[in-house]
Amino acid sequence: MYSRSSEPVHFERDCEAVMVPQGDTVTLPAGSYGYITQALGGSYSVFVEGNLFRIAGKDGDAIGKEAPAPLELPADATDEQVEQLVWQQLRTCFDPEIPVNIVELGLVYEVEIKHLDEGQREIDVKMTLTAPACGMGDILIDDVRSKLEMIPTVAEADVELVFDPPWNQHMMSEAARLETGML
Repeated sequence: MYSRSSEPVHFERDCEAVMVPQGDTVTLPAGSYGYITQALGGSYSVFVEGNLFRIAGKDGDAIGKEAPAPLELPADATDEQVEQLVWQQLRTCFDPEIPVNIVELGLVYEVEIKHLDEGQREIDVKMTLTAPACGMGDILIDDVRSKLEMIPTVAEADVELVFDPPWNQHMMSEAARLETGML
């Protein structure tokens, strides 16, 4: 949670936030003070008045941070180039409590690119959670969807939550197990 190395922040405007791990959406009022405990993947975990909140990157200006830059892709991008950007975007999705992205955690089971009309694409993702009752499940799914839909030519991202096979720590990369102390 909070440590001496956590960056202090002051909310410059009212800001929508998600309580961690409950997943409830709240508004933190302008003038609030807190500490950034994690700043990964373009979103921020902020400790305010004894509670942990997730601030989306688009709302970073509320705590003095810049919004992420738009993604770029050539107009004639191949499926391989799009898939590379898909995996890059998936690596920017983090559980607010764990400093490891969902790819390294082994939560992404499948990615499929489909072609739509007029050069547009649909990205279908099958993913899971570390625990079926995770209160942040809907937030993570929305994060994946919104980050994939930022990719040029992607008209829609369909994210399906699956629990078969059940997730276990052996699905994590070695680096993720090392980071979380499970190695």
